[in-house]
Amino acid sequence: MTNGTGTKDDPWRLHTAPGTSGYEMYRDDASDPPALVCQVGSTTLKYRVSAIEDLHAWLREQGDWVPLGAADEKKDPVAGTVEAWGRDPGNPVGGWYGLRKGYRGRFGMYLPPLLEALGLVELTHDARNNRVRAI
Repeated sequence: MTNGTGTKDDPWRLHTAPGTSGYEMYRDDASDPPALVCQVGSTTLKYRVSAIEDLHAWLREQGDWVPLGAADEKKDPVAGTVEAWGRDPGNPVGGWYGLRKGYRGRFGMYLPPLLEALGLVELTHDARNNRVRAI
């Protein structure tokens, strides 16, 4: 599912949970705050690097499968989903993990496949309504 080392010159090559869309991600530790850059076609999204450890820790606390619930920034996420947690004022960063205004959503779509590639979670790969749980 992935190859690459997660640098700009050698990004992780990933697919959304249903396997329908490919994208690339890499770490940009020089940005402030350090960012995960997600390139989806011509669209660039950015998320805090801390999302990797924070999301994994939250999923471990949940102790079971959690729905992804991906939604763009302008749509309200379904409560109890990865997407809702990625925006929740009660999460470790006090709100959005997404860094690029107008493109802060889709956390539930693009972060779980990265965590799966890093060996931190199990992810379902159905056509719809995918879920994730910590390993």
